[in-house]
Amino acid sequence: MYKADYKQIAATPSFQAFLKQKRAFIVPSAIFFFVFYFSLPVLTSYFTFLNAPAIGAVSWAWLFAIAQFAMTWILSTVYSRRAAHFDKYVSALKEDLKGEQT
Repeated sequence: MYKADYKQIAATPSFQAFLKQKRAFIVPSAIFFFVFYFSLPVLTSYFTFLNAPAIGAVSWAWLFAIAQFAMTWILSTVYSRRAAHFDKYVSALKEDLKGEQT
């Protein structure tokens, strides 16, 4: 196993590109998740329009709550697939760094 200096690795353009790519996915995803997640309690606390029936006796609040479960699974699946892509990128980056040290 090789020993690498983090500062040296962090300064490489390929690592910077990796971080930029990762942030471009994680930040919007996290913002979307928090807005979607916290909008239900905020909307139900201050407004009554979600109490209206949507399908029979089921209100819009219940549909929104169920949609949060679906959103969580979908976002988890999307992140897992992107994480696999990130892992491949990191493996390639490690190989490049190993080649530079020998």
